[in-house]
Amino acid sequence: MTDPNTGRPIVAELGRPETPEETWARKDTARRARREHQTAFNLVLALIASLGIVLFLVAVVVRPDTAVDRSVDYRQVAAKAEVSGVTLLAPALPSGYSSNNAEYQERSSDGISVWTVGLLTPDRQYIGLHQGIDANRTWLADQLGDHDPTGSRTIAGTKWTVVDRRSEGKGAGNDAYTLVTKAGRSTVVLAGTADDKAFRTVATAVAAQLDR
Repeated sequence: MTDPNTGRPIVAELGRPETPEETWARKDTARRARREHQTAFNLVLALIASLGIVLFLVAVVVRPDTAVDRSVDYRQVAAKAEVSGVTLLAPALPSGYSSNNAEYQERSSDGISVWTVGLLTPDRQYIGLHQGIDANRTWLADQLGDHDPTGSRTIAGTKWTVVDRRSEGKGAGNDAYTLVTKAGRSTVVLAGTADDKAFRTVATAVAAQLDR
């Protein structure tokens, strides 16, 4: 309701037209309420947008704890490497074995070239194959972590030196069990966490390729 003489709203509580100050205060209160409402609305929109971005990133980005199964054709990598006078070991293994790494490093400052293959067994244990070409004692000691041999064994007619650290449990890391042999210019190291059966399988396949 407005006053017909002033055109100003009549304040019901007072029974009279509102003063200019009261009009300004009323409108200012309304403006603040609109701004507060708009700010809250914008905040809700921003939170929804942020949540959408997070959900998108979770959906498309591989998280650090997500296992990535990468398979490498190590036999093909070995075939493409240009190595004179030495056969890079690429053992033919039974179904269930795979590789997650294969790399040939040319001669370093110490004159040693190294062929490395990371093998995964059917039960997802690891065996690393390291073939040092013209390797010396320093290179071998580094591969063994300066650990002394604990015995020897013969597999498929090839004698291997054994470094068995499985009694150390997790302290042995990825080199809990190691087999070492030498043939021609190659010093071969098999090291990993697999069981005896898997090591025997890989060692047998490797022995079939060794240069005698």
